[in-house]
Formats: sequence, C-alpha cells, structure tokens
Amino acid sequence: MSSASPTSGTSPVRRLSLAGVLRLRRPSEIWFKPALSSVAAVAPPNLLLLALGRLDLAMYTMAGSLCALYAHNRPYAARARTLAWVVLGMIGGLAVALVTASLTRDAVVLVTVGALLAAVQKALCDATRVGPPGNVVLTFISSAALFVPQSLGQIPGHLALAAAAGVWAWVVGMAPAPIRPHGPERRATAQALNAAAAYAAAHGTGADEDHAPARAAGYAAVQAAWQTLLALPATGARATTRQALERLVVRAEVALAAPADTDPERLRAWAHALRGAGRIPRTGDAPADTDELLGVDAELAARPAPPPLWRRLGPLAPIAARTALGCALAGYASLALGIGRPYWALVTAAALYQANLTLTWSRAVQRVVGNLAGVLLFAAIAPLAHLGQALLVLCCLALNFGAEALITRNYWLGSVCVTPMALLVTEFAGYQATGDLMTERAVDTVVGALVGFLAAVVVTNRRAGNRVEQAVTAADRARERAARLLAEPAPAPGALEAARRGLAVALTDLRATADGAAGEWWGRALPQERVVLAERSGHRTLAEAVRRQAVRPDRGAGTRTEDVQP
Repeated sequence: MSSASPTSGTSPVRRLSLAGVLRLRRPSEIWFKPALSSVAAVAPPNLLLLALGRLDLAMYTMAGSLCALYAHNRPYAARARTLAWVVLGMIGGLAVALVTASLTRDAVVLVTVGALLAAVQKALCDATRVGPPGNVVLTFISSAALFVPQSLGQIPGHLALAAAAGVWAWVVGMAPAPIRPHGPERRATAQALNAAAAYAAAHGTGADEDHAPARAAGYAAVQAAWQTLLALPATGARATTRQALERLVVRAEVALAAPADTDPERLRAWAHALRGAGRIPRTGDAPADTDELLGVDAELAARPAPPPLWRRLGPLAPIAARTALGCALAGYASLALGIGRPYWALVTAAALYQANLTLTWSRAVQRVVGNLAGVLLFAAIAPLAHLGQALLVLCCLALNFGAEALITRNYWLGSVCVTPMALLVTEFAGYQATGDLMTERAVDTVVGALVGFLAAVVVTNRRAGNRVEQAVTAADRARERAARLLAEPAPAPGALEAARRGLAVALTDLRATADGAAGEWWGRALPQERVVLAERSGHRTLAEAVRRQAVRPDRGAGTRTEDVQP
C-alpha cells in the first residue's frame, strides 16, 4: 500500500518534467466566492476614487481591498481573526515600503528592501498556513509601493486609505456568515467524504500502488476537515454542529482505512446532503459514534500545544533564503537591463517558490505562460480601457473576477487575467504607451522566472531528509501504540480510536513530508524503503483497528438526518 516500490534511496538529481504542468483541473467548489468577494471589496473604493477624480490613489485602497481574497475556507470565527491579521500584515508591509520610498530613491536599495520583505512575507504566510493566495498579493503591493515617489507627510493618509479598504474587505469576507453560518465546515466535511468515496470506489480495481495518490488525497482532505472543525468552539450552540460533522469525518477516516468494507455511494449521499442548508446526516450507529468521539477527545487532549511561531519559522529558512536571494537577483537583473519597473521581476520570482524545487519549476512554467498570454490579452483590452477612466475601472474589475474564477483551474490560467489587470492598474495615474508596458512586462517575467528559479537551484533544502526520518519515526511509534491496543482484549473506551486517529495523522504527515522532500534537487538520498514499509504496515494496522471497532451490520442503513440546524 505505497506509492513507490522499496528502494534504498533516490537519485540526488531529478528530472524536471513539463508533463501536466499546464493541465486544467476541475474548478474549486467555491470558485465564485473569492471572485465575487474580490469585486465587492475592490469596486466601492475604486468607484469612489473615480468619482473624486483621484484614481491615482487606487493602489493604496487596493492594498486593503485585496485582503478579501483570503480565508474563504475557514469557519467564520477563525476567518475573522485571519482576515484581521492579513489586513495588519498588509498595512505593515505597505508602511515599510512607503517609508523606504520616502527616504531613498536608490533603485538597488529599493530592490533589496523588497526582496527582504518578500522573504519575510513568504516565511510568515507559510508558518501560519494562511492559505491561498499566500504571500504573492502582499509582495505585489509592498514591492510596487517601493517604486512610487513618497514624502513622509503623505504616508499617514495613504495608510489610512489602505486601512479603510481593509476594514471594508473584512466586512465583505464576513458577509455570508448570517446566511450560512456553518458553510465552511460543512464544505470541508463534504470534501473529505467525497475524497474518501473516490478512494473506496477505486480500491480493488488495480494494484494498491495505483491508488496511492487517491488515498493520499483522501487523508489530506480529512486532515483539512479536522483542522476546520477544530477551529469551532468545543462548547455552546456551535459544538452540537461540530460533533455531528465530526462523526461524518470519522466515517471518512474509516473508509480510507478499510475501503473494501465501505459503500462509496453512502459517503457521496452524506456529502450531497451537506450542500445547501439542509440538516446534517447522521451515520446510523450511535454506540460506535460515541466511542469514536471519545477517541477524538482523547487524541485532542493528548496532542501537544502547537509550537511557537519562531520554531515554525526555523524549517522554512531555506525557502526564505531562496525567496530573498531570488527576488534580489531578479530585481538587480531587471535594473541592469534598464527596465523601469524592476518590482515586476521581483514579484515574478516571489511567486515561484513552493514547497520544493519540482513544484517551483512547475510554477515557473505556469507563470511565464500565463503572463505572456496575459500581455497579449492586455494588447486587446487596452484600446477599450483607454476610452475613459470609467471603462478602465470596469475592465480591471472584470479581470479581477476572471482571475479568481480561473486560477483554481490552473495557476497559468488565472495569470492570464492577473497580468492585464496589473498593467491597467499602472495606468490609473495616467495612460501609458501600450507597447512599452507590454515589452517591459514580458522581459521582466522571463528575467524574474529564470533568475528566480536559478536561485532555487542554488539554495537547496538539506533539512528535508532529516524531516523524512523524523516523520518515519513518528509513524512507527504511532503504529506500535495502535498495535499494542489491538493486542489487548478490552482497551479503554476511546483509546483505540485515539490511537487510530493518531496513526492516520502520522501517516498523512509522512506522505506529505516524503513528497516534499522527493521534489528537492541535489538532496541526499531519502530513506524510501523505510517510508514504504512504514506506510504499508501503518495502513494495515489502520485497517485492523477499523475492523476491530466497526463491524456492525446496521452501518449500511439508509441515510438519515440528525436534528441539528445547518
């Protein structure tokens, strides 16, 4: 039950493939939410500035408005906190950029500060797992602000505009809460059920290795659902909904551990029932549910507190170093070529860096293809946008919607809309020569992607192998704990379920860590044989634990609903 056959190691040099890099995926189930939120957050400030004849200030309001792109997958209480921190982070980065711009016009200094800001933003976004769009939007705003002439006296007013737009973006992000207060957690649970159903349906149609990606996707969806549910209160009115959804997530975990004993259609029926505002389905096995929720509580009680932020930043040092070096070199290269906007190259480099070099390579290809196609789209749109400032604003809003609607299909497709939108924003202060803008953007894109990727090759992540060793050890310990409880004739209530959940978490972390390390280049050989053996034995133990707990003939009963309000 592994994704690879046992080997003693992997080659330190890996081929960077183009296969599948531009392939389109199915759109996100909530693709329209960030798209509509973006338009709702950007439109009022821009239209107000248009009415006042001050579109030249739109960059500052957009800094706050674009915060509405974040946290759409989080429960509303957690979303409120996340959006507040994003707005504060955006204003903080903007403040540093504006102060720097007011103190110096030395382009080399500005690029250096922009690269350092990009590295800090990348590390903080990854450490806090703020989610898409991550650091890219923050870096785009702060890097662009570095190259806008400023005086110290103007800065408070500009920051006030960004803060006001940020407050409006927070309101837009929280607006659906009164209508569907449990929408995010219901969607996360439905995604876990559908992913588990996909694996259970595929199981038995081929070799186990063929279904490893589906199993990994299922466990990732389950972990995402748990993270969403654990952000809800453990007591009070919302706790009832949380417990009802927890039972369904446990059923998804059981399906992943014992797919042969699972009815995929039942999982899909539960997932479908979670759409909209209907009642939450119940699983139809109250005694087993009680034991499983006891196990959840026991596992959560035994879970150590999350490490402080500074400890989470430590493993991200190689990624931060890649970002700082790549952004700085990309900006310097753009300056050397005489390009007037080196921050475009800087932002291109900042957008490349992913969890490993293989993913960074894929993003580089997607970025270049999307930006160059976007430059061509700008050539078609510019004549219309230049007919008047109102049309300029409307074109930007349409492209804003298109970018968020398409980016879940593939990053390059969203970039086709992001690029002309960014070019049109530069014209809010005055129309510019279309040919010059297109040339500069195309050159900066290629320079930023090439130099940024070379920096990623130079700065290797040598800690990846160590983290794989640690993940294997953690998975082995979790399996041994579950095996000891399986050997007992009557383990304590909830103990076996807690051990099973702990093992599922450890195996999910192991697969994610191994995939991340395998995507690095020039790394030392990974303990692939240990990874494979740990996964095989771990999943067998999971299946045994499920069969021990979940052999009940009434589990195939029809879908019922629980008296829990949506």
